[in-house]
Amino acid sequence: MRLKNTGLSKEELKAKAKKYIIETCERFDFVAETAKNMYLYDETGTGYLDFYAGIAVNSAGNCNEKVVEAVKDQVSDVIHTFNYPYTIPQVLLAEKICTTIGMDKIFFQNSGTEANEAMIKMARKYGVENCAPEKYHIVTARRSFHGRTFGSMSATGQPENACQAGFGKMTPGFSYADFNDLESFQAAVTDQTIAIMVEPVQGEGGVMVATGEFMAGLRRLCDEKGLLLLLDEVQTGWCRCGGIMAFMNYGIKPDVVSMAKAMGGGMPIGAVCAREEVAKAFTPGSHGTTYGGHPVSCAASLAQITELLERDLAGYARKMGTYFMERLKKLPRVKEVRGQGLLIGVEFDETVKGRDVKQGCLERKLLITSIGASIIRMVPPLILTREDCDKAYEILKDTVESLV
Repeated sequence: MRLKNTGLSKEELKAKAKKYIIETCERFDFVAETAKNMYLYDETGTGYLDFYAGIAVNSAGNCNEKVVEAVKDQVSDVIHTFNYPYTIPQVLLAEKICTTIGMDKIFFQNSGTEANEAMIKMARKYGVENCAPEKYHIVTARRSFHGRTFGSMSATGQPENACQAGFGKMTPGFSYADFNDLESFQAAVTDQTIAIMVEPVQGEGGVMVATGEFMAGLRRLCDEKGLLLLLDEVQTGWCRCGGIMAFMNYGIKPDVVSMAKAMGGGMPIGAVCAREEVAKAFTPGSHGTTYGGHPVSCAASLAQITELLERDLAGYARKMGTYFMERLKKLPRVKEVRGQGLLIGVEFDETVKGRDVKQGCLERKLLITSIGASIIRMVPPLILTREDCDKAYEILKDTVESLV
């Protein structure tokens, strides 16, 4: 919908938003009217170079043509139905995902936090029913972020984070260990532990990348102790980190993996994939969803994943990520550049505030986000070119120089 067709000015639209919408984030001062490939366009037609991609969602480009076509085709047939009848997009997508990433079963959800809730529930039920009534404890990493619903929020290892503040006691059954510290995880495991749950790259935790030794060690630890390895790939999955799934970069395989964001191409969808033995924990009535496996979202996801795979955007993300990170190391006041593929964080010294960099880039028509005091994060569409990287670098350089 275009603003000019509503009869409203931008200020009138903003006033309505302020009056009726509960805001939990700081808005950018423009109306997102259209989008294509690497750009998001405002109400005046001004383009913003999009290194946010809807928070790592639009990996095959904004409004990818094949995704749009798939949505239009499905909308004219079945928009929604309950999950008792089969729907073609859901079944074909299930086959595509399971065979591509080497997992046995899938359960569809609507978002990343729901996918993580399902993964937590599955692991706990598996432990209680197959091991012992008290075996539902899960160890997660400090500085992790797993979502904003109560189970995933409780799994998040950031007690000081605003997402946990003010809600009272968290859901019991979680404890935290230090990321990239195998001994810390070993020490956190008790007789009640059923699973270890981590992100291969901690996005909200500052773009902290798991080492190969750490990930291989977690797999060994789980095998030795009879634990489940749960991987949160909501943000890292589907080519973002240079592997189809980030776990493939480490030569390991999880027992359960969650996913969302890039898998939908812009339509809301999430999922949890599991080994068949673990998936059996979900029985009729133990879990369910009204919109999970939605026909339109599944059609979009099938088109998106096909695009990602056929264009080898995982390999391209590795190549472009290497190029872009080398350029970013030359920025003023840089303390460290971290990332995997095209999930990239830049940490500046204490003289540069990440929020100021984000705002300065917005004014220069580059979309990024900030984390904590001095870190910025970029998750651009995986179709970006060297020219896009160079343009983003020059905007960042100009912004930082203006701040110091």
